[in-house]
This record gives sequence, structure tokens and C-alpha cells, in this order.
Amino acid sequence: MKKYFMIALGILAALYIIYPSFGIFEIIPDNLPLIGNIDEAAATTLLIAVLGYFGIDVGNFFHKKDIQQKQKYLK
Repeated sequence: MKKYFMIALGILAALYIIYPSFGIFEIIPDNLPLIGNIDEAAATTLLIAVLGYFGIDVGNFFHKKDIQQKQKYLK
């Protein structure tokens, strides 16, 4: 049951990132200075957490090539 809940949260977070206003619904309006993008940041954080729950490490996603190249030069 927890797995399905996490999948639903991930889908909702991804949809919110792709289309933040959903037509009529936005948690925090973007035109508010300094805090307007907090809801998008929260959705991004939630999506990264859900991906981490399923074993996808987004933090190392872009560094794999760098690590492989460094290991190649050390040999």
C-alpha cells in the first residue's frame, strides 16, 4: 500500500512541476516576491524523495560519467 501511495505522490509532484498552476489551482502564486516558487521547490523535493525511495539516486545521476572517467585515468 505504501508503494502505491509513493507512486501517486511522485506522479502528482511530477505533474505539478510540469504544469504548476493546473489551470485554476496553485498553492502559492508565483508573483509573490521571494516566496512565489516555494511550492515548485517543495514539489521538486518531494519528487526527488520519491525517486530515492525507489532506489534512483538523482544526486549521482549526472556525476557517473565523471566518476568513470576519473577511475579510468587512475588505472
